[in-house]
Amino acid sequence: MRTHATAQLIGDRSHQCDATATYTHNGVRAYVLADGIGSSDAIRDWTRTAVRRLARAAARLGDAEAGLRAVYNRYAAEPDRQDPFNRLPTACAVVAVHAPGKPLTIAWCGDARAYVLTASGTLLRLTEDHNLRRVFPPHGNRNRVTSWLGSELTDEQVEKEVGHPAIETAIRHPVRERLLLASDGAYEPLEDNGCRLSAYLTGTPTEAALDFTESAIAFAGGYADNATVLVADLPNA
Repeated sequence: MRTHATAQLIGDRSHQCDATATYTHNGVRAYVLADGIGSSDAIRDWTRTAVRRLARAAARLGDAEAGLRAVYNRYAAEPDRQDPFNRLPTACAVVAVHAPGKPLTIAWCGDARAYVLTASGTLLRLTEDHNLRRVFPPHGNRNRVTSWLGSELTDEQVEKEVGHPAIETAIRHPVRERLLLASDGAYEPLEDNGCRLSAYLTGTPTEAALDFTESAIAFAGGYADNATVLVADLPNA
């Protein structure tokens, strides 16, 4: 039986610049979702490459933070990214890694989110958004992210400027839990309309992923963003 699935809808954007990837290495599985910032062929293609790199690195290193930092630092070291006038592709990213006998590890930069749905039906959010809403609550602009993949800034530089590091992490010991990775275009329309996100996570992973994204677009109103989710049923830690 398939234990994970993804679904995405383009909404009203010109390009689908969200992307997902999974990768398994020696029993360690990485799940990745990235939300490309902007809409263009270049951003779409870069984000698709980035999620594959993230998934491979995280699975091989056996840890979400190690994988995200390896790829974050690789992009940060690119010479063209040292010029503030160069507008190169960037993305929000969230990485989850499950290794046999170990806790689930999560790492992220930006406002892509990770949740787990517990066996009792409670949805727990594992990430905190990197955006101005967090920096200046409650009225900061949630659409202005404060950390992203493709930035040249270090943890210390980002924390000095906005109060959180470039990359943050979380750990969870799953017991028959369902993992959800979601772009802001997937979770925001549902939250804005007072919907319980857990209501869209029933059925198989494929059914849940489709229901979640289709409902997000339906609730988006006048302008729908790319909506993308990855849903995975996790074995016990």
